[in-house]
Amino acid sequence: MREPLYHPCLHVVLFQPEIPHNTGSVGRTCVAVGAKLWLVRPLGFRLDDYYLRRAGLDYWEHLEVEVVDDWATLDRRLIVPSARQPWLFAKAAQRAYTSAAFEKGDILVFGRESDGLPGWLHEQYAERRLRIPIRPEVRSLNLSNSVAVVAYEALRQGIATPVPVEPRNASDR
Repeated sequence: MREPLYHPCLHVVLFQPEIPHNTGSVGRTCVAVGAKLWLVRPLGFRLDDYYLRRAGLDYWEHLEVEVVDDWATLDRRLIVPSARQPWLFAKAAQRAYTSAAFEKGDILVFGRESDGLPGWLHEQYAERRLRIPIRPEVRSLNLSNSVAVVAYEALRQGIATPVPVEPRNASDR
């Protein structure tokens, strides 16, 4: 087992993701904020998929990522050891994501692009469901956009300090 690239400030879980470009973009966001990406099988693509790598570009090698076979394995590997209840994101949830007080090490769970998270997860974590408010004319936000919105809200709340970017040259100042 390799040494971790970084100690994640968040854990982003994609439950049975279906679209490789979304997962690649989520991976890029995870690198940007310092989160670990967890993928719960079955996946709708192969991990060597061209579109997954293309969306993650050259960031994928800098990503802390782990793939697990099912929710029970995720529970054993992440949820139980961390002693944290995950936050679930669902368009039908009543509570807005901005009302949650995120903490370092939180687990953020996002469902399949086609139909979200299964009912049994909603039942198990009924008090931990959050939504990103959107107008009724829009069915849902793109998965990678949703992850970015929530991850940066957690950073805004102070769970981690983003690394400052140094100007490349005098004209960038």
